[in-house]
Amino acid sequence: MGRPASGLLLLAMTGFSATYVKSLTLIFVSIVPAAPVWLLSAGLALTALAVVVGGGLNSVVRSDQVGFALTIMQLPVLLYVGWQTAGLHALTLAFPRDQLTVSPIAQWNHAALPFRFVFTLMVLTCFTYISAPWFGQKIFAAKDARTASAAVGIAAVLIFLLYGTMVLGAAFYRAMAAPLANPDAVVPAMIAAWLPAGARGTGIARLFTAAMTTLAGVWSAMTAKLSADFRVATTVRGQRIAMALLALLCWLGANVLVDDIPNRLILASIPVAALSFALLDGFQWRGATTAGAWASVVVGVAWGVGCIVVVGEAGGYTWLWAMYGVPLIFGTGIVVSPLTPPSTSAASSGSTQSAWTTES
Repeated sequence: MGRPASGLLLLAMTGFSATYVKSLTLIFVSIVPAAPVWLLSAGLALTALAVVVGGGLNSVVRSDQVGFALTIMQLPVLLYVGWQTAGLHALTLAFPRDQLTVSPIAQWNHAALPFRFVFTLMVLTCFTYISAPWFGQKIFAAKDARTASAAVGIAAVLIFLLYGTMVLGAAFYRAMAAPLANPDAVVPAMIAAWLPAGARGTGIARLFTAAMTTLAGVWSAMTAKLSADFRVATTVRGQRIAMALLALLCWLGANVLVDDIPNRLILASIPVAALSFALLDGFQWRGATTAGAWASVVVGVAWGVGCIVVVGEAGGYTWLWAMYGVPLIFGTGIVVSPLTPPSTSAASSGSTQSAWTTES
């Protein structure tokens, strides 16, 4: 089921990339308000494409290193300046206690950001990022398994700390400034308000580098899948053309289809989450069979699509999809596998490792 799985991942990554292009455009609209959105997004996508099309995965890794260095230097500075400018006491004024001590039911269904939605994202993130090919590329490109494991563990801690830094910094900004018309512009607003003129350019460069390396990594992984799994674009020239076409497709999707970034990201996660049993148990459970994996994927996709069709975004389909869908995916695979003939383990593991090695 390698090719169908790759097809699902390609579908998901196309959706992810479109939302990334849209996110990057929304950030830079606040910096270059006079630029037409379609033209601005095209320029940003072309820049990301230029980074990866010449050097492939190596250029993505080098760009990651630059972006990481800028991020580590800048985010703590933003948090410190916000802390010194606003102070902890300002948070109690911006977020009064009576708003924070509402009943659990009210928090669970809060109109602005329901906690059940946040909890859903936590579950989905756990079961979708394990299948992320742009992470898989770098894991299998590591020097050895120990290096890859250490890198993933350290990255998980750093990501938590860095995202937490930005959330707290945004809270300080909210405490000292009027609510923004576009909350997506909070980070550029923090940079403009808290950094001196000479450092603002570095701040914008950090934002751009972070988004650019994400796009470049996804497009690199997508091109590798086309080459390794579908034998399309097997030459360097063909891969560059394929990458350019993928960038064009994602740019069009960003401007035509993406109207709500969080909801479109979750929607694109449906095919990835459906593969979670097939990926984990294909590597970790000797009793897993191809039929069990197929059944889990079919049930996962059907459940996700069914939830959004029947319940819809307004009805909070993500809760039903994640909290019932993930157990259903694994339960289906666990039940079906013992009832079906076992897969040929050696052949399966050999082809899987070959595909991953080719992709990396």
